[in-house]
Amino acid sequence: HGGLPSAENVTCHRDGMEIEFSRELGNYSWHVCVVDVSGEEIVSCDHTVDYDRLMLSIPFENCTSLEHGQHKLMLKLTLNDTMGEEMNVTYSTHCDSVDADEVITPVFAGATNCTKDFMAVTFPGLISSFGDEHMVPATPLSWTLSVDDGTTIHQLSLGQAMQQGYNFLVDGHNLIFQTAFTATGVVSYKHNDKVLYTVALKLTYGSPERRLAVEARMLCAPGPAICNATHMTIVIPAFPGTLMAVDVEDEAIPMDQLQENGITLDMQRGVRLHISRGVLKSRLPGQSCSGLQSYMSSLKLAFHFHGETVAMVMHPECPCDQRTQMAAVCTQDGHMDFEILADSTTPLLDLDTLRLRDPLCRPAFKSPLNDRVWFHVPLNGCGTRYWFDGEKVVYENEVRALQADAPLGRISRDSEFRLTVLCSFSSGDASLTIKVDNHPPLASSVNRGPLSLVLLSYPEDSYRQPYREDQYPIVRYLRQPIFLEVQVLNRNDPNLHLVLDDCWATASQDPSSLPQWNIVVDGCEYDLDNYRTVFHPVGHGVSYANYRQRLEVKTFAFVSGDKALPGLVYFHCSVLLCDRFHPDSPLCVARCPRPSRSKRESGMPEVNSAVVSLEGPVLLVPKGWSTTQGSTLLSKEAWAGFAMTAVGILSLVATMLLFLALLKCLKRRAYMVNVVH
Repeated sequence: HGGLPSAENVTCHRDGMEIEFSRELGNYSWHVCVVDVSGEEIVSCDHTVDYDRLMLSIPFENCTSLEHGQHKLMLKLTLNDTMGEEMNVTYSTHCDSVDADEVITPVFAGATNCTKDFMAVTFPGLISSFGDEHMVPATPLSWTLSVDDGTTIHQLSLGQAMQQGYNFLVDGHNLIFQTAFTATGVVSYKHNDKVLYTVALKLTYGSPERRLAVEARMLCAPGPAICNATHMTIVIPAFPGTLMAVDVEDEAIPMDQLQENGITLDMQRGVRLHISRGVLKSRLPGQSCSGLQSYMSSLKLAFHFHGETVAMVMHPECPCDQRTQMAAVCTQDGHMDFEILADSTTPLLDLDTLRLRDPLCRPAFKSPLNDRVWFHVPLNGCGTRYWFDGEKVVYENEVRALQADAPLGRISRDSEFRLTVLCSFSSGDASLTIKVDNHPPLASSVNRGPLSLVLLSYPEDSYRQPYREDQYPIVRYLRQPIFLEVQVLNRNDPNLHLVLDDCWATASQDPSSLPQWNIVVDGCEYDLDNYRTVFHPVGHGVSYANYRQRLEVKTFAFVSGDKALPGLVYFHCSVLLCDRFHPDSPLCVARCPRPSRSKRESGMPEVNSAVVSLEGPVLLVPKGWSTTQGSTLLSKEAWAGFAMTAVGILSLVATMLLFLALLKCLKRRAYMVNVVH
């Protein structure tokens, strides 16, 4: 019907279909009716017409004929143009039947294989020879594809599907179904440069008596991983799914044991997995990468999505950049990976003179600029030694460039170099220690740059799973414990450790705002607080325990005079990193109480100190409140009554506190208010 209006889009539902006509129909006066095969109108068909939207809604009952598992529909469209000429146009279309009486054998695909170019699912055991009457014929061209994008069901023949981004492969008895990210019906969720793709599809084959249906909901986040010296970060944009399970290298990890296995979970905006490099593998340089590359061969994430469990298998790898300094790590596949720079000594180190304990073992790679080499040392070879230290097994090797190793009768103007590599495994955790004895000694150059910190709050002292961003404000009664943890995310030098400087609370988000109340002072509990801060040991069951500090605070409320301040309390901490062998601040030496001399007099290195705030506030509520009320802020009247009572009871205590405060040299927070516990 060239030039005439057409049925542009057909949407199939369980009980009927919708037909949207092309906009050219608006140029005519028109009438539509449903007809049978003889062209006679079916008067019992109860259809509706939306003339404004050019939309026709038709139920299957009394309007279509069921043939070979399809609801077939015929329409007669009567058109009158501006000249008064009448034209009759007949259309036919169909929808696949989903009647409950049909014999449908559902087959569901497994996890989505997520690659950087496409996503794929495998339907196992679906393809066989033509002679097997119980299996699907090996030619998939007789299949019909339905794609549901949430608003429209797209019905495509196999030929149309292959033209619109879908592909079908046969592997033995398995049918592999590949989907391009730009294919028809694919839905995307985006945040910055990260994208998550998903599509729900159904393939059907056969007659109603022996009909086969295969279904899959695919999920894929193909973006490259974000890597620094200590972690690989996987980013999944926010979408209507909830992370339920994590598998690493085909091994399921309980959600409450992720941290013990080197994975930090952040679900503030979408899902972020910070994976310690000690969990990763590494591979030697190839055509696409000139340096050692960290990767994970299999990461499976399962989500609860649209009422079902949907899983995707990723193969994340760190971007390759030979100019980026690679931190020394101990890998789970039994190697120590580290690099040595030519400028590690003065004059420049001759990299060709480097030897391991076994001189036959050489660097795995040397950069084309001859400015660095990478070592990939097996734990069971190249002269690596090991011993047991309690529950730990420690591996050790040495790389060196010594004048004593040079042939006799030669002179040398090269620097000497010696590097001892220690790698210890304990409770599934891998950590690497490096000791350097150079001439002259070198300043540490590991993990330069500003500190990356996070302050987390936990519901209990097991410190298993922190509160998510959407769970703030955290509701607490007076004197209920608040469990806090400070973490460093971008350091991995085992000779450094995290030390708390000060921790304090404010009534607003600004760490420098007033009023304030001290929680930790100079790394020690605040001696003017009747409910002292409790420090909890981190233990050895987590990755990089030396970069964590845990503390417990009893909930309190700010009071100023006879007026109660808002019930939201914000927590902040200042921290610094200390070298175990060369402490550069009095705070690096565990000693409480501190001498009265201010720590500022000794100077703190700014590059290894920073301030971090809890990602949300804590809300104080009276004990009489129910849990349902706990999500609502206190009214001004309730706070005022509560504050008046508290001030009356503790007025004498407040006076004594103020008197003692005048006798103390409070370093930097001179303005204090009364605190109600």
